[in-house]
Amino acid sequence: MLREATAFILLLAVSLNACCRELPLDRIKLPPGFKISLYADNVPGARSMVLGPDGSLYVGTRGDKVYAVRNDGKRAGAVFIIAENLNMPNGVAFRDGALYVAEVNRILRFDNIASRLRNPPRPVVVNNSFPGETHHGWKFIRFGPDGLLYVPVGAPCNICEPDPLRYAAIFRMRPDGTGLEQYARGVRNTVGFDWDPDSNELWFTDNGRDWLGNNVPPDELNHAPRPGMNFGYPYCHGKSVSDPDFGGQHSCSESTPPAMELGPHVASLGMRFYSGKMFPESYHKQIFIAEHGSWNRFPPIGYRITLVRLKNGQAANYETFAEGWLQGLTAWGRPVDIQEMPDGALLVSDDKAGAIYRISYGE
Repeated sequence: MLREATAFILLLAVSLNACCRELPLDRIKLPPGFKISLYADNVPGARSMVLGPDGSLYVGTRGDKVYAVRNDGKRAGAVFIIAENLNMPNGVAFRDGALYVAEVNRILRFDNIASRLRNPPRPVVVNNSFPGETHHGWKFIRFGPDGLLYVPVGAPCNICEPDPLRYAAIFRMRPDGTGLEQYARGVRNTVGFDWDPDSNELWFTDNGRDWLGNNVPPDELNHAPRPGMNFGYPYCHGKSVSDPDFGGQHSCSESTPPAMELGPHVASLGMRFYSGKMFPESYHKQIFIAEHGSWNRFPPIGYRITLVRLKNGQAANYETFAEGWLQGLTAWGRPVDIQEMPDGALLVSDDKAGAIYRISYGE
């Protein structure tokens, strides 16, 4: 009995420590009037996010679990494990009461999920035709204004010339998994995209290749207003960086240049157009980007939220919005995705800290 009691006390202590950690949010620098607070600190490996109609937040990971987080206003409520033992279920999307989850090689659907958080249903396999390589195999998914589910497939390498019909592209399909078609190609690895709220045109981030030096090539913010566009990989990076291995086969003039060159190796991931009313008017319909941070650059860069301002539908300026997860050469957090809440606040996931933050204005 004493041994069982001791084990219970230790388990309780671990649980309390996991749910009540103090993260150094005072180190995060934001523009005047904004503040950041802890929304949830017990979502290990938190990556892509999607909001359900009832306010529940669904969170994918690059581990094996998918979570649901109850919304309690400015702070999260209970956290539920929706699924586990999955293959890098990074992407989540929501439609008609169902949660869609992207594993490396397939898309799953969990029906009537809001009423089943404590007893999740068995998933339905929507489409299992995607490649199984784990290099750039994790997927961000989202439903577009056309009602189709957009699914990227990254290059299975740092730099190579993969089958252009199968890799380094963005695909889309009907909610039931049929009608899979390629929307954009020459895309090394996108882990975030959104649609302009005025034009319904697709914008997406793309990670540049490695091992060309500290400052080359840039990451990219791309604009794909129509299907069939080519964004250059593996022949061209950024606006004019010809690849030393493959650039001789196709020039940069043969592909669409990025709408904005981002920082080199910043690992630009989740992005969102801001459509809320909480932030000042100058932020309305502008693009927020989560930069996960470099892993092979010295000194490191990224680990922040940046803002791309648009003018007349074109990317005009790139600036830092929130920073402080990187302190010197050490990062205590890594932003991954951005989700707008009904009140206009922004949530930011952090897979290193296992946390989700809330950024608000004027509160």
